[in-house]
Parts: sequence; C-alpha cells; structure tokens
Amino acid sequence: MNYRARMLTIAFCILALCVGTVAQGPATKTRKPKVDPLVEARRTMAVSLVTSLAEESRSFRDLVLRARVQSRSADVLWDTDPESARALFRRAWDSAESADEEITRLSEEQRRSQANSRGTTVRRQQPGMRREVLRLAARHDRELGEEFLAKLDDARKREAEKAPAPENPATGTRRINPDDPPQDMAQRLSLARQLLEDGDVERALQFADPALYPVNTFGMNILDMLYDRNPDLANQRYLSLLARAANDPVSDANTISLLSAYVFMPYLYVTVNKEGNSHTRRWNDKNSPRENIPPVVRNAFFSTAATVLLGPFTEPDLSSSGRLGSFVVITRMLPLFEKYGMGQVAALRARLSMLTQEVPERMRGDDPLYTRGIIPEDPNKDRVQEALDRLPKAKTAGERDRLHFQAAMAAAGKDLDRARELAEKIEDPDTRKQLLAYLAFDAMRTAIKDKKADEALNLARSMELTNVQRAWGLTEVGGLLAKTEPERAAEILDNATEEAKRIDQASPDRVRSLIAIVTQFQKLDNARAWGMMGEVVKAANGFSDFSGEDGEMTLRVAFKGGGAMTNNFTIESFDLSGLFTALAQQDFNRAVDLPKGFTGESPRSVAVLAIARTVLDKKQKPAVR
Repeated sequence: MNYRARMLTIAFCILALCVGTVAQGPATKTRKPKVDPLVEARRTMAVSLVTSLAEESRSFRDLVLRARVQSRSADVLWDTDPESARALFRRAWDSAESADEEITRLSEEQRRSQANSRGTTVRRQQPGMRREVLRLAARHDRELGEEFLAKLDDARKREAEKAPAPENPATGTRRINPDDPPQDMAQRLSLARQLLEDGDVERALQFADPALYPVNTFGMNILDMLYDRNPDLANQRYLSLLARAANDPVSDANTISLLSAYVFMPYLYVTVNKEGNSHTRRWNDKNSPRENIPPVVRNAFFSTAATVLLGPFTEPDLSSSGRLGSFVVITRMLPLFEKYGMGQVAALRARLSMLTQEVPERMRGDDPLYTRGIIPEDPNKDRVQEALDRLPKAKTAGERDRLHFQAAMAAAGKDLDRARELAEKIEDPDTRKQLLAYLAFDAMRTAIKDKKADEALNLARSMELTNVQRAWGLTEVGGLLAKTEPERAAEILDNATEEAKRIDQASPDRVRSLIAIVTQFQKLDNARAWGMMGEVVKAANGFSDFSGEDGEMTLRVAFKGGGAMTNNFTIESFDLSGLFTALAQQDFNRAVDLPKGFTGESPRSVAVLAIARTVLDKKQKPAVR
C-alpha cells in the first residue's frame, strides 16, 4: 500500500469512528451540518502532509529555508489548529534568528573581502527572515505580531552602531532623517505595507499608526496606499499629521514636501538635504493630483505648509533640509499656492527672494526638480530629437552611444521601427545587442499585456530575444489563444517547449520555462499537462539551487564606459506554487504524489504547501476530485 493510500485509509477510519460515536449518542433537536467524508479525508491528509513537512524542516541545513517552511506551515495550519500553528510560528522565529545571524556573518565576511580587494566597503545586507515570519504571524494574531516586533526592536537596538536621533526638548518628538527613519519605525511601516498589500487594512494600521509621525517617506507611502483602499481612514490620519506638524518646531521643508505628495502627487516623494541635493522616490506611476480630495483637507495642507515654510530659522540649524532645502521646497510649492489662490503667496515669494541670495549659482537656473510632479510634462515635447540635437557636442563614441540609447528609449513606446533604427547606430556591439533585445522584449510584453496575440507572436519569433524570453513570449501567446483557437494555441505551446529545451540544462530558466508551459497546458490539454510533469521534475532535479519560487526575468543594458539600466520583472508562471495549486484543484489525490519526485527540499516544500492550501485555505477554490 503506497503512502497516499495509507493516509486515505487512516483518514476514513477516523471519520468512521466519529460518525459511529455520533450515531450512538442521544438524539438532539438540532441537526449538525452534513459532513462530506471525502472533503474531510482530504483535509486530514493535508494537515498530515504539512505537519510532516514542518517536522522534517527541523533537519534542513539551509536555515533560511527551515524558517520559511516552518512559518508557511504555521500559516497554512492556522484555521485548522491555531494553538499548534502559534507554537510553530515561535519555532520559525527561533530558526529565523539563526538564519539572520548567519546572513549577517556571511555579509560581514563579504564586506571584509571586498574591502581587502578593492579598498572600499559595501553596506551590510539587512537580515530579513524575522521580518518574513513576523509578517505571516501578524496576519493571524496581533499579540503574536507585537511579541515578535518587540523582539526584533530589541535586537535592532543591540545591533545599532549609531546613537538614537536627538529629541526636540519642546515636544519630545524625535528628530529623524525623513527619508531614512530609525529601524523601529521602518520595521513597523514595512510590515504595514505588506499587510496592506495582503488586503488586511485593520491589522496594517495597528502596526503603522505609531510610526506615521514624525512625517517620513515610508509613512506617507502607507497613507497613499491606504487612500486607494479607504479614503476616509487615510484622510483622518493625514489631517492628524498636518495638525501635529503645524505645532511641532521640528517640522521643516522636507516635512511639507512629503505631506504635499498626498494631495498633489501621490506615490512621488521628494526630499532635499542641506546641500541642496534631492532624492526622489516613486512607488507608482499614477502621480496625478487626487480629484476627490475634500477642500478641507487641501486647505489644511496649505495652512500647515505656510506655517512651517515661513517659520523662523534656528541657529544652529538642526533641520533636515537647511536653507537650500527650504529654497527648493518653496520653489516647488509656490505654483500650488498660486494655482489654488491661497494666501501667503506674497510672503512666500519674499522668503524665496531672501533665500535666493544664499543659494549657489548652480541652483538658480531652471531645474526639472523644481517642477517634478508639480507641473505636468509637455506631451508634445520631442525627446527623441532633443537627444539627437546634442550629438554634435558629443566628443567620444561612448557619449554618442548614450545619446542614441536615450533617443531609442524615447521612441520605444511610440515607434518600434524608429527605436530599432536608432539602436542600430550604437557603435559598441554589446550595447547595441542588449538594447535591441530589450526593445524586442518590451514590445512583446506590451503586446501580451494588451492581448494582441498576433502582434506578440511575431515579436516572440524575433531573433533578438534570448531562448527564455522567446519561450515565455510563446507561452503567453498560447495562453491568450487557449479559448478562442485551442488547436493553434497547442501548436504554439509546442514551439515554446522546443525553445525551452534549447536552454542550458544547468540553468534555472529551463525548468522555469517548462513550469510556465505546463501551467498553460493544464488549462488546454489535461493529459498533456500531467504527462509533462515528469520533465518538470527532471529539469528541477538537474539544477541543485532551484527553489521553486522567486521566478523573474532580468533585462539589462550595460554601457562599455560604465553604467547600466536594469529592469526586473516578476513572472508568476515561473513558480511551482501556481502550477501545483491548479493540479491539486483538478485532482488532489494525484497531485499529492508528485512532490516526492523532487530531490530538492525547497521545490518539494513549495509543492506540498501549495497542495495543502487547496483544501485548508478557505479562500482557495476547492479540489474537484
């Protein structure tokens, strides 16, 4: 009797005993809901699979994988057995602490090695497994999340190499770098962001609220995300920040710059240091002013902005922005005051005139920073020609290549042929090849996103693409045509399979491509999908470092004289989780046997947890067989 059969037998025996006990008991007036024995048997098997995996993980040599599997197992088991899951979360936390300690040690060794070889140092990698465990635990139990957060805060304090930010004696408010808040604040906001992304607004705010003030970049990002989910809650917190900032002597130009983003340029945050150098963070491309902001909110911003920007300068200057930063921020805010007819325009102009006498010549001319996010860019501006007009002044081949690169990128979204023509003028062959591949992939990805199957298919056959790019493109086109032209879709997926098999067997891209192909075949041809699982397992076992997740594609254009452009794209269909979820929903019992074929601990764990979720996670679509 195989493993699956034994598990089913045990499950049915347990259910039979339970049913017999109920039958022999006294009659009651209320009938209990009828239980489907097959569903309960699957749940029992799923619990056993996850429990066994969690126990097995104790022996995993990879500490990161050990902590990850234990925390994810606890996450899966929570609805079924919260007490056992809570204990498993605590075990995962201990494993995560060990994993983070090892990461820190290895990072320090790397830092010393680079320092010895290059004479320079690199920033130490920040441990992350405790945060991952914390995120999952906090989703289920606020108290457990607070317990882990307190432990993490204590560890950060012990590891801190710098003294804490000084407090303002008048208010007790910490004086912080608004673009790099202290670890305790950053940790809370990072967790809140993850919970918001998961859709858990209430729990996200429980962690975020203590870290929104003093005003900082990451706190404002939380408010922007919250506004998209619940504008009333976001507006309440924003008004509270404005009131506190208006009465806080620590508030400075950067405080106002960050607060302005919420109303006028969401997800775009600009800070300026005392030397006048700026830092811009953009978390989303949708930076237009919010249309439905209540007038009371907008007016409250202008009132606070005027109070802070016209406030007295202190000596010594302890602000984060200094006088040069104030000059930049007032320059940026003035058009908004003028547009909305607010008071204090004359006073702000006078303050700006005074500061202008102190700023260096380099800051007195036109600078894109002064209008970034404030005044929309001119859509009629010809950026292609703008780059080409600078060619006569280029003194080297490298400078000419960069200008042709800029021109090609400016043309890419509007005229692919023109973009390719410009890319062909790049003299360095490696740069030219990389850019042509980038342009082809970007155009193919756009066509797939717009569901233009024929256009995407033509682009997918471009010889400029790599094997994995071509395989992915063909796979996505097959998916687009699966319902309307199934025979053609199957043929294209066959072509994708041939392309995937041309990828080096020692590359993770080979198994990732096969996973994506089988995922599409699973929707189109059941038998073919199950038949190809042997190839997926074989390919995964041929690459020892294959994790079964974190699938992505990287596009990079590196310049010969230094500098590069890199874009990373997450490709969900490259991961095992989605595939095994689909297979288990289709045939749970058959899917249970597949993970045993993986020799790697990570892919096997990913597959088992995905299968278990299909019957233990209430949000998942139930299995049909």
